[in-house]
Amino acid sequence: MNNILTNTKKGFLMVALLISTLSFANENAFYSINAEGNRTTLTLNYAKEGTALAIKDANGSVLYSETIKATGRYKRDFDLNFLPNGNYFFEINKDLEIKEIPFTLNAGVAKFNKEKVVYKPFIRVENDLLYITKLAVDGEPLDVKIYFTEKNKHNSTLLVSEKLKSTDKIEKVYKLEGMNKGEFQIILHSGNRSFEKNI
Repeated sequence: MNNILTNTKKGFLMVALLISTLSFANENAFYSINAEGNRTTLTLNYAKEGTALAIKDANGSVLYSETIKATGRYKRDFDLNFLPNGNYFFEINKDLEIKEIPFTLNAGVAKFNKEKVVYKPFIRVENDLLYITKLAVDGEPLDVKIYFTEKNKHNSTLLVSEKLKSTDKIEKVYKLEGMNKGEFQIILHSGNRSFEKNI
């Protein structure tokens, strides 16, 4: 009887280990990076047309950028010799998330570090209601500012200024009164990024 229980426990542990290994293997299934010598190959396995790809320095300055033109597999070789030693990152800006793949460059050779995912807020307007949602797994608050500019006027009025916090998902609904009388500007700020939309 003890043998059956011990073997059952071992079986459960093996299954748990296999599942965690598969999860880890699939974590970066969206992309792969191969750095050999001075050449770095970035492959996006499930690229989508319109996705923005950039290389940025530690200050966020854009050193290279392109928009992916076709859905499917994207593969490109980068020769990073033109960059001085320092910290950089690839940025893949798609739909509702931005992937940052940081790397340190030393004598043209890139050493990659753990990726960071920035979740973008989703803004939807239905009739006179403004819906804002954002995954907040990083715990960063979302600063919301809503301005209104009347038609034929240049000055904006700040209608809303608040900080939304959550440990998993931020959801908020605002009523936009007077939509036919002017334009609303929504400015959202989270971490070191800003997102804007005019309605």
